[in-house]
Parts: sequence; C-alpha cells; structure tokens
Amino acid sequence: MFTAPLNLFTSFSPLTSISHVSAATAPAAVTYKLVKQSETMVTSGARQVNYNWVPSNATKATEVLHVLEIDLTNPYVQLNAMGGPQGSVTAKQSVGAMSKETGAVAGINGDVFRTGITTEAVPMGAQITSGQLLVSSEQLKGMYTFGVTQDRKPVIDNFSFSGMVTAADGTTFKLTGLNKSAYRTEPDRAYSHVDTLYMYTSAWTAPERPIASSTIPSEALIVDGNVTEVSIGTPIKTAIPANGYILRGSGNKTATDFIKSHLIIGDKVTTEYSLQSNNSGQSYDQSSFQMMVSGHTLLLDNGVAAAFSRDIDGVSGSANRARTAVGYSKDGSTVYLVTVEENGGRKGVTLKVLQQMLLQLGAWKAVNLDGGGSTTMVSRPLGEFQVGLTHPTSYGTTQRQVANGIGVYTIAPQGTIKGIVASGSKTLFIGQQSNFSLKAYDNYFNPIDPSGLTPTWSIDKPLGAFTEGTFLASKSGTAKLSVNAGSASDTIPIEVIGEAQISKLIVEPSTTLLKPGMTINAPVKVQLTDGRQLSLPASSVAWEFYGFTGSSSNGKITIDKVNSNITAGYAVARYDGFGTVAALASGTEKPLEDFEKVSYKVGFTATPKETVGNTSITTGVQGRESSNVLLMDYDFTVGAGKRYANAVLNDGKGITVTGTPSALTLDVLGDQSYNWLRAEFTDVNGKTVYATIADKIDWMGWKNIRVDLAAAGLKGPAQLTKLYIVNAEEDQDERALQGQLAFDNLALQYPPSGIKVTNSTIVMTVGSKQAKVDGKKVTLPGAPFMQQGTNTNFLPLKFVADSLGAQVLWDNKSKRVTILRGDTMLELWVGSNKMTVNGVRQTLTVTPTIVNGSVYVPVRVISEQLGQKVDWVSKTKTITIH
Repeated sequence: MFTAPLNLFTSFSPLTSISHVSAATAPAAVTYKLVKQSETMVTSGARQVNYNWVPSNATKATEVLHVLEIDLTNPYVQLNAMGGPQGSVTAKQSVGAMSKETGAVAGINGDVFRTGITTEAVPMGAQITSGQLLVSSEQLKGMYTFGVTQDRKPVIDNFSFSGMVTAADGTTFKLTGLNKSAYRTEPDRAYSHVDTLYMYTSAWTAPERPIASSTIPSEALIVDGNVTEVSIGTPIKTAIPANGYILRGSGNKTATDFIKSHLIIGDKVTTEYSLQSNNSGQSYDQSSFQMMVSGHTLLLDNGVAAAFSRDIDGVSGSANRARTAVGYSKDGSTVYLVTVEENGGRKGVTLKVLQQMLLQLGAWKAVNLDGGGSTTMVSRPLGEFQVGLTHPTSYGTTQRQVANGIGVYTIAPQGTIKGIVASGSKTLFIGQQSNFSLKAYDNYFNPIDPSGLTPTWSIDKPLGAFTEGTFLASKSGTAKLSVNAGSASDTIPIEVIGEAQISKLIVEPSTTLLKPGMTINAPVKVQLTDGRQLSLPASSVAWEFYGFTGSSSNGKITIDKVNSNITAGYAVARYDGFGTVAALASGTEKPLEDFEKVSYKVGFTATPKETVGNTSITTGVQGRESSNVLLMDYDFTVGAGKRYANAVLNDGKGITVTGTPSALTLDVLGDQSYNWLRAEFTDVNGKTVYATIADKIDWMGWKNIRVDLAAAGLKGPAQLTKLYIVNAEEDQDERALQGQLAFDNLALQYPPSGIKVTNSTIVMTVGSKQAKVDGKKVTLPGAPFMQQGTNTNFLPLKFVADSLGAQVLWDNKSKRVTILRGDTMLELWVGSNKMTVNGVRQTLTVTPTIVNGSVYVPVRVISEQLGQKVDWVSKTKTITIH
C-alpha cells in the first residue's frame, strides 16, 4: 500500500508573481509580471515551471516562459554538456536526440554555431563534457560562457584559450585552439588557421580539419604522447584514435616548420592547455569543471540587467524571437535553464525583455544562448521514462539540429514508490482519440514500473467516452481526468478545443486544380485566440464538397467527378461548425522547364558585390543522378546587410510563361539554410512580379512545392527571369550564409480564366419589394429596411447572393448561412455578431436577422466581403450594388 503525496513541491517556494516596469518602447511604461501557470517535478532536485508574461493593461499573457530549476545543493542532480552523436563536435543533432542518447531527463539547446556547407557547425565557444574540454573558445569579443565547477558552483564568465606544445627537444609552440572550425578572429578579422597550430581529437568526426581554412595543412599524429606520423602539405589520413590527437599547422616558417623540424616520429610530445578568465585573469584546468557550455552576450550581472557584452544584431536581439538562456541565483544554489516560446501567435521577446524575465525569476547572473529556431526545451514528464518537447519550437513539433546543449541528469538510486500520475494528451479536438496510461514514480521523482497496479479512470464532465484508458473526445470544454490505484490518485486537466476558441482555420491544399482523379493533400491547422497554432487531426475534420463529388481520407481529398457547367468547386473543411474553404478550378497543367534540352544561358548575380556563387545546368546531383537540374551555389560570408543570390535565366530575358497561370509547381533540392526562396517574373505590362516559393528553406533533399501565382498578381504572358534566395538583415543568425540549391521539373497550372464571378448591378429601395438587376425589374421576397437605432440598411441575403452568382447554403440547426463566390467563403449566423471570411473570425457591429423567412444582413457585409461597391442615396433611399 502507498499514498500519493499531498504536495510534491515543498522543497521549492518561489513567488507566484512579481511586478516590474518593462523597458519597452511604448509611449508610457507598461507593468509586466510573471504569473506561474504550472509546475512539476522532473527528478529529485529539478522541476519544470511554466510562467505567463502578463501586461497590466491586458487580461491575457503576451508570451510564455519555461524554466527548468536545478537545485545544486541536491546531491542527486547533475548538469552536463550534450553534443553530437557519440560525442562528435562536428555532427549536429536535436536536443531531444542528445537527451535520449546520453540519458538526460531534461535539457535545453546551447551555444551559437555557424551554419552552411562550408563550416562544420562546431560550437563557437568552449565546451566541457564530464570534465573534458572538447572545444576551445574562439578569439571573439564579448562571448560569455556558463559552467559548473567540480564543487558544484555555477560560473558565468568570459574565457580565452591558452595552450602550449613542447617537443622532445624542448622547443615550444603556441597552441591556438582545440577542435575549431575556420573563422575570422576579432577585432583584427584575421583568418583563424593561418600561421597557427590547432589540436584535433577523435571528437572531430568531419572529413576535413577544418573545411575552408584557406591554408595548406601540415599535421602530426600523436598517440599516447608519442609522434606516430607526420605529413607536410597534406592531411593525415589515419583516423584519430581515442588515445591520440592531431596537431595541425600552417605557414611556411611558423607552425609548419615546427611540425617538420621538431616533431620527429617516435619522440615524446607534451601538450598543455587551460581556460583563462578575461575578467579576473584566473586560469582553469579543464578538470576544474564538471561541464561548460558557451553562449553569447551577458544578460545579468550582480542582479541587474547588464550592458550587452556583444553586439546583439547578430542574434536579432532587438526583435521579438524565441530565446534560450541560463542563469543562477545569488547564492549559487539554483540554476535556471530558460526558454521563451515562439509559435503561432506567440512571437517571443527582445533580449531586453528577457533580462526582465530573468530578474523576476531571481537570477543573479545570466547569459544568452542560441535562440530563434534553435530554442528547444525537453523534459521528462513525471512518471515517464522518456523526454519529450516541453513546448512547441518555432517549427511546431520539429526540433532543429544544434551544436550542443545543457542536459539535466539524475544519479539517484532506485527508490520506493511514492505516487502515480496519469499520462496522455491534455489538449484534444472533437473526434480525436487519446490513450491514457498510468505511470508511477519513486521518492526521488524518477519513474518506476507501475505493473501490478489496477487503475480506475473517471472524468468529471461528459466531454467524451472513456473506455479502458482510451478517451474519444466528442464535446468541447475543460474537465479533470482522475485515476485511482489503491490509495493513490492523480488528476490532470483535459481540454477539448471548441469553435469558440478558434480565430482562424487554415487549409493548405497541395494544388487547386479541379480534375477527376486528382488527389490533393489538404492539411488543416487552427490558430486559437490565445495564440496557439495546432494541426488538426484528420479524424476531427469534416469535409463538404460543392461542385464535385469526392472523398477524404487521412488528410487527402480525392476528386471523383466534377459537375458540368461550373467555374469552381469548393472543398469546405469544418471543425465543430467552424469552416474554411479551398476553392478549386478546372484547368490544365503544362511543363515549363525540365532542364533537359536548354538552349539559353544561365548565370549568377548577387548582392552585395562581395557575394560569390555559381549556377549551372548539370547532372549527377543526388536524387536526380540521371537527369539535368539547375544547380546554384552561393556564399554570403563576406559582406553585410540584406543579401541576394540569383539564378538568372536567359541573360535576364527569362523563359516564356504562356497565358496567365494560377500556380507554378517545381522540385527544389533544399539545403536547410532557412533562407527565403523566391521567383522573379516580368509580366505582360513589363512590371516585375515577385512570388515566394518558400518562406524558409527548412528541408534537406528534394521537395515538390506549389507557388500561388494568382496571389502574387502575375498577369501573363510573362517571363520567368530569376530563381533566387534572400538572406534578410533581420535574424541573419538563424540562416546559413553558404549553401547549394537545385531546381527541376517546373510546371504551370492553368484554370481556364480564373474563377469567374457574376458582377451584376442591383438597384433596391428601402421599404420597396421592387428592384432591378442589370436594368430588369424583379420582385424581392421582402423589402430592404433600415434598422432603427443603428441607421444600418439590411438586405435580403439570398436574393443579392443569387444575383451575384453565389451559392447560398442554409444550416437550420445552427442558423448558419454560407455564401460561396469566386474564391471566397462567407459565413454568418442569425442573431450572432460573429462572421468568418475564408476561415478567419471577424466581428459584426450588427447581427443578421430573419424577416418573414428570409435572412437579412447589413449592406456592408455585401460590399466589403464579396468585393462589391455599394452606393447609397439617402434622399431616395436607394441602394446600388455594382
């Protein structure tokens, strides 16, 4: 028998909320406070806490702060640096993968790193894992580092690397660094590996030491302190053993001469190095630290917001972004691992706001870590054996591969059972199924096998059916799920999302071609009023088809038969009555270019002028080994500001796009550079038109993409002149400066002439049933009227919609009217001030009503939402729609 604890968190007692004045740029200062939303133990000595960042002039949180609090006085919890697979410093992996590989129970991403194909993405600062220095610091200004000493004291300081190699004959030579990529030193902007000596260990798994060093290497392999191999002018091919390292030098009379003249095969070599504080001058041997992970600028120092030690433009410090930081308390007993979420409506914070958040947490000293798309926190839920994402990343559930991270570890022994916890999805959609299971934990808050326990499940509100641990949501709302096993119990909140929480429903069809036999990928997302953006499971989406018959399965629509004499078909996606539309049009698809028989030139241009690159039509590219593709290499390393790399077609005259296509499809070989990919056209009037191919190149390998040319405003016939990428000045730290792209199989999609709509002229008079449509007299089912008190004219909706060629659908149960016209779906509810336009919630100032069986709507609904112009003559009370 056992009893669940009354309070799992008695060893921690933070303030629930504290106020402060933000350093925002608003005309008047706004008071913000952190409000604790939830907390849970991860392991003995570590807990995970979520805070809302709430302004005094609003009721909802603007941003969300996630914190791992580590109690360094607890002997069972440890921090360590995590890195690439099997300890590699040159191979990235996600924070989740690092944690699973090393057994961490929680973790965050760590150091900033360079991206691109001409760098190894090695951490820019020092890294110590389990007391061993794996990467040295770089000669850069203002880069701060977090570490924990062997006596469990946290340290944040600015370190430099100092080393010396001593040959058997007593000759010494300065060691510049350990396991470093090539970079430019500061402030002199020198090449890091010219006339220098570097050490590389077995942790360096990249094929070169390093790539793009602008030097000719000379190397010596040292095993167990003895020189075993020397190579002058070429790299050593022998793999570095765990008990050895390579000394790599360059320069005709410097490091190369030292290797050639003083490192003799069979001789002993001594290599010594340390880290030195640039603030105190104190030197540290690697064994002084349990762990170390570097970051960027100093954030807090002695309990106040510090002046930024490094230029924050490189990390978009003045923009709202996802953030990662690490800090510690004044007494050094508590470490705070911190992330700020950026996803959906949550935009993240500036570094100045992050400073204020950290102060409220109680941090005394803190350093900024890599942020933006790299920001990731994972943690092990209580009772679980595996870590999972604590919150969405900037990419949703996708974790970016990063250079290193800070892991939280437990060394507690197996304890006795202390409590149970229910495990399963806490946020669901109607129609979604979730499996819940019983977990158990010991007195160290570590998971234990719950076998032998017989759980009893219950839910306090009828939001769905619960059968043997499986819950099927059928109604929106919030409830508490309870589980009992013996004398132990647990409750968790359950949220089933309802339509009232939705601000926007988004469908993203892979094509808008309306053609029998076509299969369309149609994922649906919801944006909630609280800023969250979530993917709807296919089982929760109800589809309605108008203008064609078809079926839906697993998020895909298959078109069976298209109705005769229609200009458009509509696939309406609904969730809990809330709808959005994908407007489809019949048409054709024509190839534009497959690069197999090209009779024109392709070229490369770039901005700024220092940018280098190349374009070519070539074969043998991975995934297209036997066919031609358009290949583009680019290098933005030198230069500043906004940067462009262009694949120029036909000397800028372009290739001909016949007619006016609605879309361009193409295959793109991505390089995961996160740059912006675009296309440039010259339209029929000689105007330059730009179309976005991808907001972020966030994939590796080939991907088929559809580009909406109608939305771009392209009028044909036209010329496709460029395919190009943009590395914008903002957030450049998030994107690679070097890379390679390829393009293939360009094709155009053509509706006959877009989606045709009827543009009749309708003349009505308030109080009269007589009207005119294109000059012809008609009798209305009811007269337009002016609502008393609002001076708003109301029109019979169905008559106006029919006259404009729209489809009108009525749902009697919900009193909902749906209008489909062109590429627009408008929905209104009788007696309600809510309205949706293509899945976006809007608010009406006056509500639709029913008069004598007809739905009447405010005249502005017609003019603003169906794209018509409305004229009002007050003297004659005449309304003209045209």
